[in-house]
Amino acid sequence: MNDRYSRQVLFKEIGADGQKKLAAARVVIVGCGATGSAIASLLARSGVGTLRILDRDYVEPSNLQRQTLFDESDARDSLPKAIAAARQIGRFNSQIVVAPHVADLIPSNVDSLLGGVDLILDGTDNFETRYLINDYAVKNLVPWIYAAAVGSYGVTMNILPGQTACLACMFPASPRGTVETCETAGILNSAVNLVASLAASEATKFLVGARSAMRRTLLSWDVWSNERAELAADTPRSDCVVCGERAFVHLAGEGRPHITLCGRNSVQIHERQRPVDFGELTGRLRPHGNVRHNEFVLKFWREPYEITLFPDGRAIIKGTTDTAIARSLYARFVGN
Repeated sequence: MNDRYSRQVLFKEIGADGQKKLAAARVVIVGCGATGSAIASLLARSGVGTLRILDRDYVEPSNLQRQTLFDESDARDSLPKAIAAARQIGRFNSQIVVAPHVADLIPSNVDSLLGGVDLILDGTDNFETRYLINDYAVKNLVPWIYAAAVGSYGVTMNILPGQTACLACMFPASPRGTVETCETAGILNSAVNLVASLAASEATKFLVGARSAMRRTLLSWDVWSNERAELAADTPRSDCVVCGERAFVHLAGEGRPHITLCGRNSVQIHERQRPVDFGELTGRLRPHGNVRHNEFVLKFWREPYEITLFPDGRAIIKGTTDTAIARSLYARFVGN
């Protein structure tokens, strides 16, 4: 065992055998924003052998306050978060494999993006995607760790299908009414790092085989008020739609909406595998506004809107939450 992990190997609960298990582990992190990037950094530094990073978004200046794998050049270039994260991890740990995927996790790609791993970690910002992860994990008996942070508050839970409660056991329906987000309530980077550290610690326990040491509660912690609470989550609910009835409505894509992204006034437009020629489109768009592109994204500004286009035809339309306006802008400037 090389010196890189020597201090971790000295921790008797991991040791040399545990470090070998980490090196052989395969983990997917869904979402590489604040929580996801902190989890990715911790697991990469601890020597998890294969990290698959999924993220649909790109780096912006407002991310740099709390998203630890990105720098100002990433924001300037609007680099996709998965790509930027993989590059940064490669700079501090070239011994592991990092596979970035610039994609939105949806029912049609969930098998390919979540398959073949030992553990799924949550770095997302919305319940729609979390319910999709939960459906996949319970159906396929893949453990996952739920984690979220907003304001000064963080919450996390380990989900071991068939052994513990699942997300739907604890939250049978997505929160309704006004829900705080990073955009409305802000976020402390310390809250992010707390919940990421908790999730990464539980992931390490799982990967080295210390399953009995894993927490079996829904844990919430407010770093500002110092309030802490735990709810028992050690048993699946018999009346749970997912665990009990095994009805995987999110995997089936029932009622899946457009998702407004955390931290920005925007709508995402999905186009299924519609390749875009950035060079040709840049020429067409130049008379209508400011435009630039690199190999990963094309950015187009036409006040008061900003369109970020990805190579597969997916777009994030910033400046509106009206899906009709977003679709009209997409059709006008990108094409039907």
